[in-house]
Amino acid sequence: MDQEQDELEKKKSKLIEELEIFNSERDRIRHLIGEIGGTKYSKKDNIINLIFLGVIITLFVLEQTTHFLPPMISLEVSVLLVSIKIVWMIHSQHRYNHFVFWILNSIEFRVNELSSSVKEMAESSEHITSTDG
Repeated sequence: MDQEQDELEKKKSKLIEELEIFNSERDRIRHLIGEIGGTKYSKKDNIINLIFLGVIITLFVLEQTTHFLPPMISLEVSVLLVSIKIVWMIHSQHRYNHFVFWILNSIEFRVNELSSSVKEMAESSEHITSTDG
């Protein structure tokens, strides 16, 4: 009986260790997700937005004041830049969604592993209880 209790204690400590590893991985993943969609990304995004906006405003001002470009060229270039920005935003969102899916998939795998371990422990504890009684 002492051997069975020692075995259960070992399994319990192993599960606690796995849960601690899982929690540390979860925190690391949260940090990675924060880096992808967090403040660093939005600073980069803001800089690119300002550059696109600056180019569009510059083209508009040049067209209105100097007539440097033919009237429709600056409009077409502006529409092209806005289209490029939209495609870039879609691509960035796709990368972020793919990364989140990958993380959630790995978390699900770990949860399934832990669930099977818990089931095994429950079955072994039921077996131990039935043999004692």
